[in-house]
Amino acid sequence: MIKRLQQSKQTKKIQIHILNRMVISFVISIVGSVIINNILITIVAKISEGLEWNWILNYFPYILTPIFILIFTLTFLGSTRKIVRDIISLEQGLHIISEGNLNYRVPVVREDELGRVASNINHMTEQLQIQMSRERELEKSKMDMITGISHDLRTPLTSIIGYIELLKSESFQDKAEYDRFIQNTYNKATHLKKLLDDLFEYTRLNAVNTQLDLKKVDLCQLLDQLLFEFEPLAQENGVHIEKKLGDAPIMVSLDSDKIARAIDNLLMNALKYSFKPGTIHVRMSMRHNHVTIEVENKGMPLTIEQKNRLFDRFYKVDYSRNSEGIQSGSGLGLSIARNIAELHQGTLTLQHTLNVFVFQLSLPSNIK
Repeated sequence: MIKRLQQSKQTKKIQIHILNRMVISFVISIVGSVIINNILITIVAKISEGLEWNWILNYFPYILTPIFILIFTLTFLGSTRKIVRDIISLEQGLHIISEGNLNYRVPVVREDELGRVASNINHMTEQLQIQMSRERELEKSKMDMITGISHDLRTPLTSIIGYIELLKSESFQDKAEYDRFIQNTYNKATHLKKLLDDLFEYTRLNAVNTQLDLKKVDLCQLLDQLLFEFEPLAQENGVHIEKKLGDAPIMVSLDSDKIARAIDNLLMNALKYSFKPGTIHVRMSMRHNHVTIEVENKGMPLTIEQKNRLFDRFYKVDYSRNSEGIQSGSGLGLSIARNIAELHQGTLTLQHTLNVFVFQLSLPSNIK
């Protein structure tokens, strides 16, 4: 309704603008016609007195109308010449933009309705540029995803096929080597399943209709249980867990399965890329109706570019961060953890100073 009223006002302004030009041209034409007619009558009267051409005066009433029309036309064309020129400029600009030159901008030389039209055309062009840029990024993201999936799935699958061929051809020396081939095949198959689970979880979290199963949960107890299950793997890799969770229960409305997945991803990330032997510090605190879980570890420093891309899907910094004894992940762990945090109206951030990494998972105590 408001938009229609604005359009109606703009239409009336343009009509009044043109009508003013016509009225001005009409007045000038009448005044000019009368002045020119009087001048001509005076001149011709003097000439006719000498030459006795009185009959000429009888034709002046017929001359007045053409003079009026001529003056009106010239005045109206002159007063609207700038408007017509600006309209042509708009038409040419639209033609250039329609041919694909989105860098072109229509000159804004007026402050009236035509000026606003020019501004709106430029705004539309900028929005088209942004949309096309987003579409290109989305297309590139899709290609990167396909490339990442292909690479990550091909590596363990190739190993599985290789071990199975060795087993089929009985290319093993003894029972110990046979058992090793079986165990390696199982490990690779488990790794492949983990990659597929990560991919499935990522696509599910990015679905439009993702629903959370919210329940009141003691987050302190949930985190303590996750750390209890995680500690043997950490000790196996030479990493000590230090926790500071507090004793009081912290009741939070959340989807416990998804939050457990996010915390597990943070712990696995810290374990993969910690100095070994090393320590992972896990802290939890509540402040201003927000619960914050911090996972801190020490590892190889990151560049600014690496830090900015750390939450990107399929991004891994394997060449510069140590993950001995732990299979390489899909590069989706941190992205999944951030998506889970955002679904809970929370945040996941990284504070990185030299070789110290502190991931902060902040969640509201009550999701609305």
